[in-house]
Amino acid sequence: MATASDLRRLALALDGTSAAPHFDRTAFKVARTYVTLAADGKSANFKFTPDEQALKCTVAADAFAPVPNAWGKQGWTTATLSKLKVAELKAALEMAHRHALPKPKARKR
Repeated sequence: MATASDLRRLALALDGTSAAPHFDRTAFKVARTYVTLAADGKSANFKFTPDEQALKCTVAADAFAPVPNAWGKQGWTTATLSKLKVAELKAALEMAHRHALPKPKARKR
């Protein structure tokens, strides 16, 4: 069973990640936010691609669900931490983290 402490520890171990307040949540970001932790520490919202979201919600439907609004259609996905093993949480964080990295700059010719 994963916990809020696990999420904080694993997220902050990912390259370039910082934590900051985000409304009533804590946001973990690099160039962009990739996961937010609920104030009660029971759930987190991850930024996946829509395809990644569909996969997570199919493979682990008891743990993952699309955020029920327009954000969910963009890939934002809620995870119930107590339904995840620490290894599953780490994999989800790594997946979301890749999308938050700075975009490579185009070369000038």
